[in-house]
Amino acid sequence: MNTLINTSIPDFKVQAYHDDAFRTVTREDLRGKWSIFFFYPADFTFVCPTELGDMADKYEAFKKLGVEVYSVSTDTHFTHKAWHDASETIKKIRYPMLADPTGHLSRALGVYIEEEGLAYRGTFVVDPEGRIKIAEVNDNGIGRNADELLRKVQAAQFVASHPNEVCPARWTPGAKTLKPGLDLVGKI
Repeated sequence: MNTLINTSIPDFKVQAYHDDAFRTVTREDLRGKWSIFFFYPADFTFVCPTELGDMADKYEAFKKLGVEVYSVSTDTHFTHKAWHDASETIKKIRYPMLADPTGHLSRALGVYIEEEGLAYRGTFVVDPEGRIKIAEVNDNGIGRNADELLRKVQAAQFVASHPNEVCPARWTPGAKTLKPGLDLVGKI
């Protein structure tokens, strides 16, 4: 298995439901800003609305960091709108809901389940140059945590702006970082 870390986000063009309208989203929309691709199996399911609602609750915190969130499933943009209209939890969503019914984007990022036509719970953080900095995939029964993702984005942004420092486990903004060097070898 090859890693996606530091590879470029693949070229794509998908439909989205966003701000009560349908629109097209492409790789060009990512240029110059941080992005999160938050894949989930399907609309009108069980774990998915808990995760998307959790992301909706943290959306303003992500926006303050200059991050756009894109939820992605293999449903159509029409299904996203119907789910948005039917679910109080999904009505909270203000980020674009991308439709990947052909599985193009899901396959490109390695989360497509061929025999089911669904995606695993993949999370990808993309930097302003279009490079994947975080890539995680959960089995579909395991929900994710928006607070932890927010912390990881903060760490990725810190490392990007401080190339000689790294963030240790459980790092949060303002906490001590490490400067890799021989003086640390065997001392931590």
